[in-house]
Amino acid sequence: MTAELVGVPAPATAAPSLLEKAARVLAAFDGPEPRLSLTEVIRRSGLPRSSAHRILDQLVQLRWLDREGRDYRMGMRMLELGALAAHHNRLRQAALPRLHALHESTGHLVHLYVLDGAEIVCLERIGGSADTAVPSRVGGRMPAHSTAAGKALLAFGDPGVVESVLAARLRAHTPRTVVQPAQLRSRLAAVRDRGVAFDEEETFRGVSCVAAPLRGAGRAIAAVSVSGRGAHRELERLAPAVRACARAVWQDLFGPTRPPRRPTPTETLPAPDMSEQEMDTMMGWLWTSEWM
Repeated sequence: MTAELVGVPAPATAAPSLLEKAARVLAAFDGPEPRLSLTEVIRRSGLPRSSAHRILDQLVQLRWLDREGRDYRMGMRMLELGALAAHHNRLRQAALPRLHALHESTGHLVHLYVLDGAEIVCLERIGGSADTAVPSRVGGRMPAHSTAAGKALLAFGDPGVVESVLAARLRAHTPRTVVQPAQLRSRLAAVRDRGVAFDEEETFRGVSCVAAPLRGAGRAIAAVSVSGRGAHRELERLAPAVRACARAVWQDLFGPTRPPRRPTPTETLPAPDMSEQEMDTMMGWLWTSEWM
C-alpha cells in the first residue's frame, strides 16, 4: 500500500528563506516598468503582503531600492553594482588573450586582480593543474598589503583607501610580510618609481610574485601578476613581460595614451577643472561601463 493509502502525509515544502524572499522581491523589477507599487510586487513575487512590505522597507534602507510616493524602483546601489559587474566583465574579456600569452611565454601562473578596500579580488586565473602553490580562484580574495597585485593597485590607487589600509592592523601571513605602515609606505613609493610590485614570500611561503598595474596617467583599474616558486632574480627577469602585458591590455581597452599637448610660446592653456590623471581615470571607467 502507498503512503497516501495508509494516511501518511507527504513531506511539507520548506518555507522560503529570507534571502529567497528578498530575491523574489528584486526579481519583480525584472520587467519594462521602472516603478512598481506594493500590490504589483506582491503579485509578481507571490509573497504575503506583510513579508513583501517588510522586505521592501529593508531594501530601501540598504539603497537597493528607492521609494517614490507609494511606488518603488531600483536604487543606486543596484545601478552601481550593475555598472561594476559590466566593467569587470569587459575588462576580463579584453585581458584574456594577453593573459594566456603571458602564461605561455613565462610558464607561470597568471592572475588579473581588482582592488576592493583592503583586499584584492581575482577576476581571472590562468595556469595548469600543477599551479597549486597559490590557492587562488576566480572570485577569491587576498590581502592587498602583502600581495604584489595589491601593492601595485595601492601604489596607484585612491589615497584615502591607501591611508585606511595603512591605519588598519596589518596581519602577517609569513615572517616576510610587511606590517609596519612606514615600511609599507616606502614599498609603495618604490612601486611608483619602478612601475612593478613584488611579493617575496609575503603571502605564501615559497611563493613569489611580480605585478604591474593597468593604468594610463591616472589611477590603476586592475593589476596583472605572475606567480611562481622562483627566486627574486627570476621575478626581475619576468618584470618587463608583466609590465608589457599590463600596458597592452590598457591599450586594447582605451588605445595608446597620448602625451599632453604643450602650449606654444604664443598661447596659454586654461587651467583644467580636474587633473589629467583624474580625467584619464574617469574616462577609462566610463567607457567600460554600461552607463555610456
